Amino acid sequence: MPPDAVIETHDLTRQFGALTAVDRLDLRVRRGEIFGCLGPNGSGKSTLMRMLLGLLAPSAGEARVLGCTMPQDAERLRPRVGYMTQRFSLYDDLSVEENLDFAAEIFGMARQQRRQRVPTAISGAGMERYRTTRAAALSGGWKQRLALAAATIHEPELLLLDEPTAGVDPQSRRHFWETLFDLASHGTSILVSTHYMDEAVRCHRLCMLRDGQRVAVGAPRQLTASLAGRVVDLHTAQTDAAISRLISSPLVASVTQLGDTAHVLLARGAPDPESAAQQLRALVAGSGIPVSEARPSDATLEDVFVAILLGERFEDNGEC
Repeated sequence: MPPDAVIETHDLTRQFGALTAVDRLDLRVRRGEIFGCLGPNGSGKSTLMRMLLGLLAPSAGEARVLGCTMPQDAERLRPRVGYMTQRFSLYDDLSVEENLDFAAEIFGMARQQRRQRVPTAISGAGMERYRTTRAAALSGGWKQRLALAAATIHEPELLLLDEPTAGVDPQSRRHFWETLFDLASHGTSILVSTHYMDEAVRCHRLCMLRDGQRVAVGAPRQLTASLAGRVVDLHTAQTDAAISRLISSPLVASVTQLGDTAHVLLARGAPDPESAAQQLRALVAGSGIPVSEARPSDATLEDVFVAILLGERFEDNGEC
């Protein structure tokens, strides 16, 4: 295992009967980075995390986490990692303080150490006014802060977060990510799965999964660069009608509405974006739909995600 790696997998596979949830996955997460897993439901993200934690044995292949072989060394690994699941998993009937004290005890902290660490965790999460509030009475955003504080109260080397911000408002999500960057700046390595493109773009690197297979790995800017010359924007007051016409064109792989703009992902083999923009403009205008502007545009991470769902693969540029 390379010295800068905190997670490394080789041909990691997990089958459930005839279903292959994770399929021969090679992956490396580096120390101190925020590494994102992005993929649709059923792409294998949660199954991958459970194998990395030793909660689920692989059907084939191997996984090493912080130098520990999974699942054989799961008990030795447990005090060194934090894990936050998709759903709030602490105790509703306990207060914020009691939940954190219980989590610290589970991680093996002595009473005196807990007395010091719990107030620090409460302060770090900005939850002083909720110290004695039962967890059940907290809003979704505050429950999320509590769950993250509990997952990190023992100052783990590695933090695994499985879609941690699902159903949480944008302001709470922003605060959450500010906390993650602070943790990473102090040396915590983070693996996070997400469906949100504005979160995925914050990661240092991403692995995109489809049907349990890795289809792209790289920094967000590298992945969007893979679609350079493949995106065109058409501005029109009749966006719905324009999209209905555009989707029938062989030049178009996908199209979505962004306000008064039809945002087009060009099919592979389409002409250069300038030519494609003018051809698509003529197509739409020929149906009596006025187009004020048609021009090449920059690809977004959502475009990469859509391309992958349509079956495309991207070169990994030596990443793993």
